[in-house]
Parts: sequence; structure tokens; C-alpha cells
Amino acid sequence: MRILVGCKRVIDYAVKIRVRPDKKGVVTEGVKHSMNPFDEIAVEEAVRLKEKKIAKEIIVASIGAAQSQETIRTALAMGGDRGVHVEVSAAEAETLQPIHVSKILAELAKKEKVDLVFLGKQAIDDDSNQTAQMTAALLDWPQAMFASKVEQKDDKLEVVREIDGGLETIRVNMPCVISADLRLNEPRYATLPNIMKAKKKKMDKLKPSDLGVDVTPRIEVISVEDPPVREAGATVADVDELVSKLKEKGF
Repeated sequence: MRILVGCKRVIDYAVKIRVRPDKKGVVTEGVKHSMNPFDEIAVEEAVRLKEKKIAKEIIVASIGAAQSQETIRTALAMGGDRGVHVEVSAAEAETLQPIHVSKILAELAKKEKVDLVFLGKQAIDDDSNQTAQMTAALLDWPQAMFASKVEQKDDKLEVVREIDGGLETIRVNMPCVISADLRLNEPRYATLPNIMKAKKKKMDKLKPSDLGVDVTPRIEVISVEDPPVREAGATVADVDELVSKLKEKGF
């Protein structure tokens, strides 16, 4: 089995987000970035499948500006075999949308002849939760979203997925697309020796045009705003006063 894992470079989860003065996005310059946490979980699960001798090769792909290579190297240090960097300009990276990423990943999956595409269920910067589903649709492959457990059963993969009502167990044929949920695993830390080894691992560089993908934005960001400040609460002496105040406010 060959696995393609998508990794996105995002603003670190611990950073307080600030809206840019032009209100067209958020401040990214001088801000700490890291691998999207859900993608990190996907990388870890791919590495575990390789450790179980289920997978033979793990290809790590990231789409973005030159700094995305750092994210790929992190994934390679965790256990990935080689990387693919699909480079776009900083301006294009800001307007890159899930449909563009899905088309690129689908073309990479066909080019690399992989058996499994493993992605995080969503990115913490835009929270779209669309890329894995659209990649599966473009490839016409089975999909198993929000996976909290993955096991091989004969020539299929058995996936326990998180749904609104609890857990659902499904079996999917390969090739397929899986998205990782939070409880799938606990990602490992990359050790110093593996970080040094990752610097020597192969990384191919491509452009979206090399894969026949047009990254012209489909939507335009009109304005990005901070959420409204929550109003201070008020205390009431008893239920009668509460009902009276609710009536005053028209509830």
C-alpha cells in the first residue's frame, strides 16, 4: 500500500489571531506557524500503518508558499518517506480554496498511483471540512470521514468514524480517502536524529499548472471582522425578576 498524506501549514493553534488593518485577512507575518493538528494525526496514522507492514511508502504533500517545505520536513521527520511541494506564491496561497487543494491532491494521487489518501478532517485556519470529501469525489473513490480508528480487514479497511449520534463502523475498498478525527491517535514528537535524516529525504517540487490545475480564486473575501465583544451579564434576585427582564427585552 502507498499512502499520500496532505499537510497544511497554518498559524499555530496557540497564537492569538489578529485581523489585518485592511480587513482582507489575518496577520501572518512574524507569526508562528505549524502543521495543521488534524494533518499531524493523519501523518501519525500513516506511519503506524507502515510500522504494521501494511503500508510500504508514505508520500507527504503540501500546497503553499516556500515555507510549506518546513511542514513537509516535519512530516518526514515523523516517518514520511518523501515529500511533494506544490508551490504557489504567497498571494495565491491566501486565496487558495478547498476545491483547488482537492484537485491538486486528486492529480497527485493519480500521478503517484497511491492506494490511500489520508487527510486531516479540517484545517484550523478556515475550518472548511471540504477537502477530503471533494478529493474522494474527484477520484471517484470510497471515503471514510472523521476516522477515530483504522484497521485492515482482509483487502479492505475497517474504519470507526465519529458521527453525531455516536460511532459508526464501516468497511471501505481501496483505493480510498480517509480523514482523521481528533481521537484517532496521539502524534509522536520528531526526534533530533529523525529531524536530521529528514533533511536528506527527497522532496519533489511542482506547480499547480504541472498538474493541470487552475488556482484562480472562485470567491472574493469582502471583509474579515473580529467577533463582537460579549456583553456583560446581569444578576437577578429571583425568578420573577428574571421573567420581568426577559419581557422587557421582548423575549
